[in-house]
Amino acid sequence: MANILKFAALMGLRGKKLENITIEKIAAEGKCIAKQADLVVFVDKVAPGDVVDIRITRKKKNYLEGTPIAFHHYADIRTEPFCQHFGTCGGCKWQHLPYKKQLEYKHQQVIDHFTRIGKLDFPSVNPILASPDTRFYRNKLEFTFTNRRWLTNEEIKREEDINRDGLGFHVPGRFDRVLDVTTCYLQPDPSNQIREAVKNFALQNNYSFYDILEQQGFLRNLIVRNNMAGEVMVILQVAENNQEQIFSLLEMLKQSFPAIVSLYYVINQKKNETFFDQELILYHGQSHLIEEMDGVKFRIGPKSFFQTNSRQALNLYRVAAEYAGLDGSQVVYDLYTGTGTIANFVAGKAKKVVGVETIPEAIEDAKENARINNIDNASFYAGTTEELFAQELINQHGKPNVVITDPPRAGMHAKAIEQLHSTRPEVIVYVSCNPATQARDLSLLADLYTIEAIQPVDMFPHTHHVENVVKLKLNTED
Repeated sequence: MANILKFAALMGLRGKKLENITIEKIAAEGKCIAKQADLVVFVDKVAPGDVVDIRITRKKKNYLEGTPIAFHHYADIRTEPFCQHFGTCGGCKWQHLPYKKQLEYKHQQVIDHFTRIGKLDFPSVNPILASPDTRFYRNKLEFTFTNRRWLTNEEIKREEDINRDGLGFHVPGRFDRVLDVTTCYLQPDPSNQIREAVKNFALQNNYSFYDILEQQGFLRNLIVRNNMAGEVMVILQVAENNQEQIFSLLEMLKQSFPAIVSLYYVINQKKNETFFDQELILYHGQSHLIEEMDGVKFRIGPKSFFQTNSRQALNLYRVAAEYAGLDGSQVVYDLYTGTGTIANFVAGKAKKVVGVETIPEAIEDAKENARINNIDNASFYAGTTEELFAQELINQHGKPNVVITDPPRAGMHAKAIEQLHSTRPEVIVYVSCNPATQARDLSLLADLYTIEAIQPVDMFPHTHHVENVVKLKLNTED
């Protein structure tokens, strides 16, 4: 009967307004929790302590989702967002929370996932490592051109025609709408200046901005990458092979921004903006950037994956290396190695390192990174971890003493976990961008391994995302 009444309540509340509701705490995925009778309501864009009216937007089997429509009281912990686009742009949803509070919530998120999802036995979680920079910390941003930019309420009220061309970020939940960005606090200069220069040049010269719905137009996407030395790579993505327009725009960038040391373009006529299967054409400068961390150099090409917070990535790699506990005698397998950043970072203290990664271009970068650092004890293989991390590879390189794994958000493949059960390395260092799936995977290893250390790392200030590093030690037999 209780379940029937609860379901009836859920059905009746959809689209309704809940008034004077106190927001209680932060929940998963950065949303907050409020309660109405015995119903849980997940609410975005609020803070614990806010008192709000909530419009119910979605009903699920055991909970509701809603959005605030009126504030009666603002929580004392709130702080003033520093970006004019806060609330519309989906990039930095926690700007209204002090950074210290953000760290507390992320630390608790790891504990909650390990307790509720993994049901794990674990030691105290180390204090989260704060990011050295909380603004302008990213080394890569992607901007989308649009002829249907998001309009402000003031613009909607105007009767005159408004230019809808823009360059910025997709509005959350609206693939066909892009917020025209004025100033972004995620990437250091000259990122903002480059984006504005490209947009203004395109407008002045009547370049067509892409129509996502109609799949037509010229300008599609702009990517800006940088390294800690201040060098910049720019990648322009267009949908038409109009070389006169392409070269005019790229020449403007080349002449206007000396920091651009690598300038590419790609003609992409697919329905999506991904270009990993497309030819990139170097218009000016060198083919890559170089990032250096603790004396190890990393080559970053236009298709390379690299941690987007470089300074904090160095701290992450140091934690992983410390947890690996290498003394020069160990065979190390680095699963989901990407461009071989962790593998090459620890190679100097290992007997041998074997890296496995799905993307062939990333493996080529990993090999090149080994070459430029004169690392001769690292081998890299392209293919899925579940296929390559198998007995044939182990027969070739030896049983792993240490396994470092840094999988995508979905976590490790079941076959890879099975292989860990089979090979039983002495130490596993599990680096994760999603503590929920990490907790799930660790529960599958709990029969053989003990969690010895847990270190959360904040890679993305003003978001709910948290990186987490765990050291596992093989249980000794009695």
